[in-house]
Amino acid sequence: MEPTNWAPEHSDALREHLAKGMSFSEIAKAINTTFNTTYSRNAALGRATRMGLTGEVRSKSPSDDKPAAVQGIGEGRPTEPRMPAFWPVPVFKRVKPKKLRCVEIEPRHLSLIDLEHGDCRYPYGGDEEGEAITFCGHPRRAGSSYCSAHFHLSRIPTPPLECVVSTVWLRVVAAA
Repeated sequence: MEPTNWAPEHSDALREHLAKGMSFSEIAKAINTTFNTTYSRNAALGRATRMGLTGEVRSKSPSDDKPAAVQGIGEGRPTEPRMPAFWPVPVFKRVKPKKLRCVEIEPRHLSLIDLEHGDCRYPYGGDEEGEAITFCGHPRRAGSSYCSAHFHLSRIPTPPLECVVSTVWLRVVAAA
């Protein structure tokens, strides 16, 4: 059982108010008024649960005297879904991948086992089922896994550095 800071007289008052059929928010207000405390509705509910009082049948409360039409409010009812049951799947056209080929260099078509430490690892083949994959095999560029031709083929082209520098220089001259 969890330790609690409820005084025994507070627990007795909770038990009495619950026997009268009061709601937990009303019980919390009554106990707070009587004992000058700051219990919340959830604190009263939690204490009643720990005391084993929530399973008891409470006496009829004034809210049970409502007409049948009003009692149905707040009860679960079947509703139509606001969104479709599934999202439509976008239709994608199958695009055949372009074969990239470097015309500057003729690959040596080495297998993975035949590659040496300084050889280019740009792959060739393997597009079709069962097709062997070979590698370029020419000397690698420093700091890369590829030779110079395949290194530039595999990178996104960037504008030359001279254009960027000249544009900045023109802005400085125009500002002066």
